[in-house]
Amino acid sequence: MQRAFDHRPFLAPLAPLALIAAALAFTSALTPSLIPRTGALQGALAGSAFLAVYAICTAIAGVWHWLGLPVSRPGWLVWGASGVALVIMGFGLARATEWQNAVNSAAGIEPVETARPVIIAAVALGIIVPVIALGRLARLIVISAANRLARFLPTRVALLGALVLTASLFWSVGNGLLGAALLNTLDSAARQVDTFMVPEQSPPSAPVMSGSAASLVDWDSMGAAGRARVSAFPDLAQIEALAGSDAARPAMTPARVYVGLNSADTPEERAALALNELIRSDAFSREVLVIGTPTGTGWIHRASLSTLEYLWRGNVASVSVQYSYLPSWLTLLVDPDYGEESAQAVFRAVHDHWRGLPADSRPRLYLYGLSLGSLYSESSADLWDLLDAPYDGAFWVGPTFTNPLWQEFTARRNPDSPAWRPVLGSGGLVRFATQDGVPDHGDASWGPLRIHYLQYPSDAITFFEPESFYRRPQWLSPRAPEVTPEFRWVPVVTFFQLLADLFAAFHTPIGMGHVYSAAGYLDGWYRLTDPPGWDEDSLSALRAWYAEQGL
Repeated sequence: MQRAFDHRPFLAPLAPLALIAAALAFTSALTPSLIPRTGALQGALAGSAFLAVYAICTAIAGVWHWLGLPVSRPGWLVWGASGVALVIMGFGLARATEWQNAVNSAAGIEPVETARPVIIAAVALGIIVPVIALGRLARLIVISAANRLARFLPTRVALLGALVLTASLFWSVGNGLLGAALLNTLDSAARQVDTFMVPEQSPPSAPVMSGSAASLVDWDSMGAAGRARVSAFPDLAQIEALAGSDAARPAMTPARVYVGLNSADTPEERAALALNELIRSDAFSREVLVIGTPTGTGWIHRASLSTLEYLWRGNVASVSVQYSYLPSWLTLLVDPDYGEESAQAVFRAVHDHWRGLPADSRPRLYLYGLSLGSLYSESSADLWDLLDAPYDGAFWVGPTFTNPLWQEFTARRNPDSPAWRPVLGSGGLVRFATQDGVPDHGDASWGPLRIHYLQYPSDAITFFEPESFYRRPQWLSPRAPEVTPEFRWVPVVTFFQLLADLFAAFHTPIGMGHVYSAAGYLDGWYRLTDPPGWDEDSLSALRAWYAEQGL
């Protein structure tokens, strides 16, 4: 029986017009975006952009064939397209260093001698060749299945059925076998990191710390991030040395409560344990109380709460509850709701006890979260819980692009303020800061409930836009000073550039990308909480000390 569909040779040349379009995407992907990239990441990005555009073009060609429209592919066009594609990609590799340095210049970073074009090309080919081969294998399976189905089905129905069957096969293998194996491997590695015990790290002696002899929380159950949190600086001596101590404002040992994922079985039980630990450590007698929602691994940035502890000379209590030991991106992939459940349980437990205390003697209550922690911290408080007893403020750093409140505030910004540093009304409720500070709000006062965001315009965790696949991001008009003028929006390609910046954002110098400086934390807490006894000279000295620590 004659076959309904013909097999193309497995090693046939690439479709000429799709190849040229993919080569343009390859070169466009090497142009500047938000932050510098390594040669390997550049190669992965360029290869992914090549494949995405090639796939789109071949899909369009497939629809063209489906409609039965005429197709002409002379030999000269095939080989000519290959030559043009090589020239286009060679141009991109030759300009890669110049484009990389355009990003460095805008960010105030030293220029690189080379962007490693050989590494870029090798990594890109290492991605393109196997994926193209896999695509041709899929096409071979589709055609074989369609020819069998065409014996008893109409031709187009047979082809559609073959496509569905092949897609189901590849999805089952990729998601069911490879995906499960990868997740199990990552889960095992993260679990080992979480249980790692630093030999020189011993349980704290201060009874106001979790894990101490007086604590309700077992030291071993706190996880690596929890043990690091309660063991972090500053201690009483460091506070006295840097912030001073007098009769009016005596220095104190900060109260730090941390409940690990293994400290109790459920989010509600961990929240109840955290509350009991706060009560035990007399945390509600402090001037300031912070619910600090950690990142996916349970990590709390060293400068995030230590700056507040210095500003208030230790008269601070903080509580954090671990909800995962996986990296933030993997936490979102595996169980995105668990962190929200945990944050809500902790807030309800602490807030219910706090609002039952006399208003004139209870501590000021603040929320804090970095990255994924900011997402769950945003969603921890129910509006109805706040009508009669709102918390005093929130400090959310490096918000993710999925944060609902952040999205709402940014969308409602004043028309003359940029998306990367919005101004909302008079600034009475929420204010945004970058590394250049907070925009001028004139004489407007900050209200009793203060929400403060710290975000860097080069942080793709905050400014990634899935819609950049087909739409220019709003934060490019106008753009921030640290975003190079060489960054141009290109459909499809910019999406992959920002996706690469998501992964690179954690590996930038301090003060750009997703690496937030102690100076930003210090200034944010100072504005939010108005600690007494500080002037610009003393604040500058504290900033300088943190800079010496590499923070």
